[in-house]
Amino acid sequence: MNISFVIPVYKEEDNILSLIEKINHNCNKSEINYKIFLIDDSPTQIIKNKTKTFDNNLIYIFRGKKLGRGSAVLYGLEEALKTKFTDIIIEMDGDLSHNPDELGNKIKKFNETQCDTLIASRYRGGSEIINWPISRKILSYVSNKLAKFFLRIPLTDYTNGYRFYSRKAALHIINNCGNIGDGFIVLSEILMELHYNNFKIHEINTVFKNRERGESNVDLKLIINSIIGLSKLFLIRLRKYR
Repeated sequence: MNISFVIPVYKEEDNILSLIEKINHNCNKSEINYKIFLIDDSPTQIIKNKTKTFDNNLIYIFRGKKLGRGSAVLYGLEEALKTKFTDIIIEMDGDLSHNPDELGNKIKKFNETQCDTLIASRYRGGSEIINWPISRKILSYVSNKLAKFFLRIPLTDYTNGYRFYSRKAALHIINNCGNIGDGFIVLSEILMELHYNNFKIHEINTVFKNRERGESNVDLKLIINSIIGLSKLFLIRLRKYR
């Protein structure tokens, strides 16, 4: 099996080595052929210097300025699709909030269901959120409720970036998404595009653990832009998918 990992990073030099080591361990244990696409929007190439020893499995892409998480994921998907590593394309955050030790179970589920997209849902039964402050829990809960109200998609988690895509889904995403923003709203835009174009989406439980090192990139501007983006998606849904 040939798998790509698309990991957007911004100043994650304190976490990225541990994440790559854990991905390597889990893939080698399962005898998976893989490439890690690291899309770095940090202002310097500290991460490149720290990850040089992983060159065999790592493709490092430096963009040099903060262009948005959604933009980074779309870029990474496009680069992954140029290679043979497209049996599954896995999107993960670079802060260790998405546990690489879950990879085997989730890859198995992806293959068993023959779905186009598998989402690690923080709000599915059996899931757990560890060490998130109450403010982030409230923000995430409200954001997902708003997304469900606006988009009318039968899912529980619209905003977690731990996802598994088929090649067909990834092709559709890069050709149709990224039109309303470049931040976290792309996560919801992707789900709307896939759902209303009859791609098969499943969810699976997960343990989401808040970062222990580094700082979150979520700020007031991002929240406001996400709300604006959801409103735009709502209008697109009404116009295109009545």
